[in-house]
Amino acid sequence: MYLTVVILLMGALPVVSIVAEAALSHGGADLAHLIGKWFVFWPVGVRLILAGLRQIANPSFTAESIFGVRDKGALTIVRELGFGNLSIGLLGACALFTSGWITPAAVAGGLFYGLAGVQHLMKGDRNTKETIAMVSDLFIFLVLAGYVVALLFRPG
Repeated sequence: MYLTVVILLMGALPVVSIVAEAALSHGGADLAHLIGKWFVFWPVGVRLILAGLRQIANPSFTAESIFGVRDKGALTIVRELGFGNLSIGLLGACALFTSGWITPAAVAGGLFYGLAGVQHLMKGDRNTKETIAMVSDLFIFLVLAGYVVALLFRPG
């Protein structure tokens, strides 16, 4: 189930949304804008809102199944991570309705995913769920970093 949700939110739904909006605009849509919009909405917005809510309501899932930590003291820290995820996620979700928020959400969400992905990478001994998190985190970081770099070097 975890892998399915990650694949949908981190890849399939953003791509389907990009293709659908491009088709509906009859080629008039800016591809960079669509990539930013939909990769901010689904992975940053929806995924981080869901992760945040889960971490707030059930911090033991993240602590135990992803990080392998069974210490009850870690639950408070995971719950606080959930507050941060929920906050960044709301920024990403609201960017769908306020296009000026796409780039700030891409920077905040992309930086979060990049740092989390590098932390998973450096850990070394990972379980399957942590490996899935690492790969998806680094993938979204690269997509959002590419979007931000494309904006920086856009003519005009």
